[in-house]
Parts: sequence; structure tokens; C-alpha cells
Amino acid sequence: MPKPAEISTIVPRLEGTRSSAFTESSAGERSTGAGDMCRAYWDLMASNHQNSDRYFYARGNYDAAQRGPGGVWAAKVISRFRDYLQVFANYYLSGDSSSVLEDLKSNQKAEEWGRSGKDPNRFRTDGLAKKY
Repeated sequence: MPKPAEISTIVPRLEGTRSSAFTESSAGERSTGAGDMCRAYWDLMASNHQNSDRYFYARGNYDAAQRGPGGVWAAKVISRFRDYLQVFANYYLSGDSSSVLEDLKSNQKAEEWGRSGKDPNRFRTDGLAKKY
């Protein structure tokens, strides 16, 4: 079972989220970036395709990052919040710690891949509908 100190190294604090993303001109980037992240989440739920979560995490981060610095900021904040929820739900509520850290690391790689502007299709699983 991972110790809270181990989890805190995997799920970074929200430090570094204050940046040039907080300008009036980036308000639209933040909101549309958040919309991109939500759309990827809803597509993940609608696809109901096993093991496709990393693709949708990468795609949401990629789409948000294409909006500019505000989109990158929104993608980081939403991704980190999802990480915190995942740790809380899996580790603290259900007591399932067997794969929490491995899943977090793998998810974070996919998120960072997408935010860096790289093709999210690297994480696409076989059999996932083309509409996604």
C-alpha cells in the first residue's frame, strides 16, 4: 500500500499554475480548453471502450493545449484535479492501492504527451470507433 508521501510525489501540487495564463486575453483559452477536456471525458464515457482512457486523456490535453497558454493551464488544473480524485477514490475510499501509482504515472505520461502537442493517437486502442 503506497504511503501518502509516495502519492504526493506522483500527484503534484497545483504550484506553477499561476502564470501568463491569467490574463484577460487568455480567459477564452481557459474556458475553451476546459471545454475540450470535458468533451474528451464525455467521449470516453460514451465510447465505453476498454483501456481507452489514456487516449482520451492525451486527446483532451492536446486539444486544450492547442488553444494557447490558457488552454495548457486549464488542462493542467483539470488533469491534476482528476488525479487527486482518483487517488482519493481508489486509495482512501475503496482501499485499492494495488495499481493506483502505476495508473497515475501512466495517465500523467499520456496527459503530458498531449499537452506537449504530440499526436494523441499514440495511445489509441484497437477497435475504438473512428468518430473519436
